Amino acid sequence: MTDHHTYGTRTLTSDDLVRLVSDCLGLVFTERDSYYRGIYHLAGSPNRRVEIQPNPIPGDDGEDDLYAPEHPSAKVLLLTTTPVADPVMQTRLGSIEGLIHLNHETS
Repeated sequence: MTDHHTYGTRTLTSDDLVRLVSDCLGLVFTERDSYYRGIYHLAGSPNRRVEIQPNPIPGDDGEDDLYAPEHPSAKVLLLTTTPVADPVMQTRLGSIEGLIHLNHETS
């Protein structure tokens, strides 16, 4: 089983969220640049993957597309993937002001 959570914020920047999540979870993020996703931040370990992704990403037509069009009001997304539910991580992320839990999926 894999546990996926999506969070979003209307008020925090990607850099703000990197700092807050780093402090909250003790993670080190690496900035990545992707043709498809634009600039995003990744922290991973064998037991979890945490990504901070701007929702607007550069489109081929010169206009921004949304990474998660189902959440148009979120300007920055936080995506977590763990092999099983991690209630401690979810509680810590829930304590970040301005961060809203948007979706949960298991596969």
